[in-house]
Amino acid sequence: MQVIGSILIAPLVKKFPTRSVLATAIFVFGSITILFLIIDAATGGKPRIANGGQLHYGTWNPNALFPLYMISGISYGMVELIRRIIPRDIVGGDVQKLRKMDAIVHILYEVAGTGGALLSVKMIKIFGNNFSFLITPPLFVCAGLTWICIDKLGHGEESEKEEGEEDERSFGSVDYMYSVTIGAKAFARSTYKGAIICFAHRKFIWLLPGYSFALYGHRYLENAISPAIAKRIMLDSSYSQIMVCGSNLGELFGALFVLITTTAIQTPLPFLRFDALALLIVWALPAYSHHIQPHNAVYAWRIAAMFVPISMGWAAGDVSLAAFIQASLARMESSDSQVSALGSVMAFLYSSYIIIYAILGSLLGTYIDKVFTADGNIYRALVNIGGVQFTVLCAIIIAAT
Repeated sequence: MQVIGSILIAPLVKKFPTRSVLATAIFVFGSITILFLIIDAATGGKPRIANGGQLHYGTWNPNALFPLYMISGISYGMVELIRRIIPRDIVGGDVQKLRKMDAIVHILYEVAGTGGALLSVKMIKIFGNNFSFLITPPLFVCAGLTWICIDKLGHGEESEKEEGEEDERSFGSVDYMYSVTIGAKAFARSTYKGAIICFAHRKFIWLLPGYSFALYGHRYLENAISPAIAKRIMLDSSYSQIMVCGSNLGELFGALFVLITTTAIQTPLPFLRFDALALLIVWALPAYSHHIQPHNAVYAWRIAAMFVPISMGWAAGDVSLAAFIQASLARMESSDSQVSALGSVMAFLYSSYIIIYAILGSLLGTYIDKVFTADGNIYRALVNIGGVQFTVLCAIIIAAT
């Protein structure tokens, strides 16, 4: 659904200001989170604090999560694609400025992420899993209001006027669904062109493993391995947020390191290699899992400390590599007048990550459940989905760089 959200961006930004599209997307995202709260409360769910400290969920069908998550995915995809290409429009193609901007944004993002992870642990303890995200909708509303107030970028008024006239001529008699179809075709063409650029140029052929594979490994660590350990070993799903807190703190250190070394280290390769080697730390998880005692947060904090260097390497590589891509493609001429080189490459890399995670995440999640059912623990699963899988990722990234 994130890919569909990326497709919808094309026709929407031609009819409406980009800031309005972004604000609307985040407002929709916030509305979905409010629906979760309303539905659970309407079907008998109660916050933990109002139920004697006990969890009490609503009786609604969990299958309703799928359409709600699909809508959320569309909104997230719209925001995510623009976020990955807009820095070049703000600061131009200067790689130093791009790295500084990407690093500063990532630092602020991780400050919020680390604080949010710590807060969520407390919120889950007080309100329970079903009401712990009470603070999320107001924050989404604040983000949307902020985006509405953003001025237009420094584009000339004449070019904007000409572009507006062209859009009016183009969309005056064209149905929106047809525009979406055109956007889908343009996105497919853009992804195809991005693949051609990556695989046909020696300078860019390593971007798929260096960017998409590394992003997949990072997301899998936070969104799959961490919850599996918290739920199956620690017997408290809220502890996964403590581990994510360590991951976010590592990302903060990584982005800060890139900001400090912007002029000293001109290439993203050292950061990517450090990221690859840091992945091998995951091998410590299977052995350490035997020592974990349920319902003890100390062990979650120790695992969080393991995640710090892993995520530090990923964040440093991600920030420096994103700036490298933006700067390298800023002036690259595309043979197709309908798509840009930067947009094409980012669409290809991000779509590749989504597809990889969607396939492997589902298959490996089923594997974890089967191992737990057969063995009563997930030690064997941690060896394979953690140690073996991340060793393969390490070898691929090292070979690519």
